[in-house]
Amino acid sequence: MPTAACPFPDHTLDSAPPAARRVLEAVAKKQGGHLPSAVARLASSPELLTGFLQASAAFESSTLDPLAREVVVMTMATRHACHVCVAMHTARLTALDAGPELVAALRSPEPRVLPDERLEGVRRFTLAVIASSGAVDDATLQDFLALGHTPRNALEVVLGIGTYTLSTLANRMTGAPVDGPSASFA
Repeated sequence: MPTAACPFPDHTLDSAPPAARRVLEAVAKKQGGHLPSAVARLASSPELLTGFLQASAAFESSTLDPLAREVVVMTMATRHACHVCVAMHTARLTALDAGPELVAALRSPEPRVLPDERLEGVRRFTLAVIASSGAVDDATLQDFLALGHTPRNALEVVLGIGTYTLSTLANRMTGAPVDGPSASFA
């Protein structure tokens, strides 16, 4: 039940707005019956929930490799201090067999140089896109491309930034706790 401090309830399939129920059912099914609080709270806005999940699916289908995508996500999560995203994506990094040095560097609230030059290039480029509101200079773009990334990848970084700006800000606003399988990565 919402409180004055947190007006965003952990919706269930029964309490969610009708427009969010089908989405919540799909998430719960994918999560083995578990409905993460972050998702349950986003259901207060079916549009935001659906928009985030669609944007996330688009980002996941991008040509950036899985670790590069996680670098973008974790850069956003630590930048916005989203403990839910940090935990969830630490679990994802662990499933991808990311090394402990990489995980520790990505979890650090202060940017640390990543142990993989190509992934460090993704992190630097993500931060440059944010700092310049997308107007990166030619040298920054060329540095990114010189590491084997493509112009398409550059635009996919923008997709990741947009997707995880939405997620991190909404999770912080709703006060979503870390729960379920991600709790051990908090």
